[in-house]
Amino acid sequence: MTRTKKVIGGIVLFLLLLIVAIVIFIATFDWNRLKPTINEKVSTELQRPFAINGDLGVQWSRHREERGWRSWVPWPHIHAEDISLGNPQDVPGDYTARLKRIEASIAPLALLHREVYLPRITLVSPDASLKRLANGKNNWTFNLANSDDKDSQKPVSPWSFQVDDIVFDRGKIDYQDAIAKADIHLTVNPLGKPVAFAELTGSGDDKQAAAKTADNYIFGWKAEGTYNNEPLSGSGKIGGMLALRNAGAPFPLQADVRSGRTRVAFTGTLEDPLNFGGLDLRLRLAGENLGDLQGLTGVVLPDSPPYNTDGHLVASFKGKNAGRYRYEKFNGKIGQSDIHGTLEYRQGKPRPSLTGELVSNRLRFADLGPLIGADSGTASGKQAAKTKSIQPSDKVLPYDKFDTASWSKMDADVKFTGKDIEHGDALPLSDLYTHLKLDNGELLLDPLRFGMARGTLNSTIRLEGQRTPMRGRADLHARGLQLKALFPNVEAMRSSMGQLNGDAQFNGTGNSVAALLGSSNGNLRLLMNDGIISRNLMEIAGLNVGNYVVGKLFGDDQVKINCAAADVNVNNGLAQPRLFLFDTENAVIHVDGTTNFGTERLDLSINPDSKGARIVTLRSPLYVRGTFKNPSAGVKPGPLIARGAAAVVLGAVVTPAAALLALISPSGGDDNQCGPILREMNIKK
Repeated sequence: MTRTKKVIGGIVLFLLLLIVAIVIFIATFDWNRLKPTINEKVSTELQRPFAINGDLGVQWSRHREERGWRSWVPWPHIHAEDISLGNPQDVPGDYTARLKRIEASIAPLALLHREVYLPRITLVSPDASLKRLANGKNNWTFNLANSDDKDSQKPVSPWSFQVDDIVFDRGKIDYQDAIAKADIHLTVNPLGKPVAFAELTGSGDDKQAAAKTADNYIFGWKAEGTYNNEPLSGSGKIGGMLALRNAGAPFPLQADVRSGRTRVAFTGTLEDPLNFGGLDLRLRLAGENLGDLQGLTGVVLPDSPPYNTDGHLVASFKGKNAGRYRYEKFNGKIGQSDIHGTLEYRQGKPRPSLTGELVSNRLRFADLGPLIGADSGTASGKQAAKTKSIQPSDKVLPYDKFDTASWSKMDADVKFTGKDIEHGDALPLSDLYTHLKLDNGELLLDPLRFGMARGTLNSTIRLEGQRTPMRGRADLHARGLQLKALFPNVEAMRSSMGQLNGDAQFNGTGNSVAALLGSSNGNLRLLMNDGIISRNLMEIAGLNVGNYVVGKLFGDDQVKINCAAADVNVNNGLAQPRLFLFDTENAVIHVDGTTNFGTERLDLSINPDSKGARIVTLRSPLYVRGTFKNPSAGVKPGPLIARGAAAVVLGAVVTPAAALLALISPSGGDDNQCGPILREMNIKK
């Protein structure tokens, strides 16, 4: 054998021995000796305690799924037991996460082209404890060492990392959040047998989504605890971890959660799951009060009677539509009213916004009560208790306060149409349309329009919720209200061609309807022609005091009203008529006095001036006094004022007659009996 061959043979033998020695070393090495180094380096990098408390080992074996010569290359199978990850120093608690055991295999040949490839990671009894404190600090945000060094320019690593699947037997997550007032305990278990996505969806669009979904449901979960200090429970299903790496196929989700009085159920998918691209869900919501949804969704909604909706939610978290939530073509009920439409919520600066259009084909007017702090009759639970506890027993005007603090959290631009209004006979409304705008705490309803008694009640309401106290303004215009439609149960009124027209402007301050009216300034003008008044009409209207007054004036007779005119000035909640009269076939009835909206008290005088030989039954003036809730009426001592004196009094207060002439509907023509009397008054002034 030549010297060269001996040298080469020696080198080969040395290399073989070296390889054998390395293999023996690796196979027999006690990997637990590396634990202190690993624990220290990971703790330093994560800036929180990390420890492998149990055994750390590596086993070598061939990978069964490899083919050809690759099947002979042994793979390292790593395992570690009793792993714990602690909390940052400023977050109390024993741990963020714990694992009883973790197992993973590394593809050795992938390391040659700088790829760390783990086909599967197996977690045994994963346990996470997530916490957020009242100051906003939490234990799931990781601040890596040197991550705050803005001047450091670390080169991009040429290494890549890939995991195909993560499996576990039973997982547990505890979530405590001082801001959301949450204490939730979640358990996740393998289903054993995968459940097809299509089995939990409906038809049509849901089936198309099922065909595109990457995976079946693999895991089931259950949750219990509290959220926003309300009991919470729920269950659902999710796909397998293998589906997470497929950005092109949606990840399946299903849940049914109850929080307090609210239920949220959905079935759908998560787009681009690793990057949380968006959601595509069939979403059902139900509860006792829409206002409760603010704690769950962040969307500011008004108080309401019990509700339920079913629609299609599409949410985007990336790209130009990031922060966009669109609840499309939903159907549902609020109280006893149906509701349909599409709403879109967008996160943004300076505030998030809500836009959309809503339609109710059959609107129960009482269901709008909570919007103005009135009891709808369908509220339950806390909503009903809230209304009853705030409203004083001796008051009539709504005292429930507007939640103006929440108005500045969101802007809104929503149109609402009520096509057919369900109401009592005393409120002849036919339809409703309003355009609601909320901008930096200022609420505008323009228009707020009702179809009423074959006419229209058109108004503009502005509430400046950013002010303390709130400042409000209302402009109302009633046109063409038909008397026979206003009083459909009065036989004599059915042949009337009379109308009611009016204008009102008020402004005030306060955070309830009662406070706004109690501090209001403005005026009210009303004009009615060709009407009827009787005790029977007062009984139908439920006005006991009116029944008494009409009986004293006209007895049991039915009396025709040629014209009724009112021009009322309101100053700091005190309403005082400049002109308030009824021109009947028997007499001219003049009303004077005050109405105090702040104290809800009446102090009115009613003075009839009989016409010619037809004398009314009353020989003395009447009074109406007391509170709105318990008014009383009686006869004033002393005789009626003389006819000539009455004319002098009327002459002194008829200045508003010219303004009231503008309320005569052009359609009334010469038949409107208010025209002559107002023109005569206008001349007398």
